[in-house]
Amino acid sequence: MPSNVEIKATVRDMEHLMQRAQQLSGSDGTVIRQQDTFFTVQKGRLKLRNFMDGKGQLIFYERPDMDGPKLSNYSISPTSDPEGLTKVLQDALGMVGQVTKERHLFMVGQTRVHVDTVQDLGHFMELEVVMKEGQSTEEGVSIAHKLMEELGVKNEDLIEGAYMDLLLDKQRTQNGHK
Repeated sequence: MPSNVEIKATVRDMEHLMQRAQQLSGSDGTVIRQQDTFFTVQKGRLKLRNFMDGKGQLIFYERPDMDGPKLSNYSISPTSDPEGLTKVLQDALGMVGQVTKERHLFMVGQTRVHVDTVQDLGHFMELEVVMKEGQSTEEGVSIAHKLMEELGVKNEDLIEGAYMDLLLDKQRTQNGHK
């Protein structure tokens, strides 16, 4: 199963982060609009990513919910019918919720840098150090820490969990259940 080392953080200065990501990647990045639908599963997380262009991906992943760099194991299968597959999975498994975002993707070495604007949540960034065959988790963590520093991401900005968790927490808080 492929893996990557990930971090996720809140963004304090979107303009600065975008500038640094552009400088480090040597590109303007790629804009991707996505809607992720999360389904009820026994272990890990299962989501259907709709790219809003008739294409999508079914993604299963497992990773610990903690801040800082963490190893994530995942499997991905493409689909040319994300709406139909979402309906089938929702009927079969039940839906946890949906996350809609605009993502700016930058490649810095073996790392995917995501600068995200998440509907109803705000601005975030993710690093995904795509692990190479035989590469240790420690190497991935080291790459993530170095890139965090180069991007100006502070330890206190790191968050745990997925955007879906943050949205569910926000809903519970708004409903007085936290």
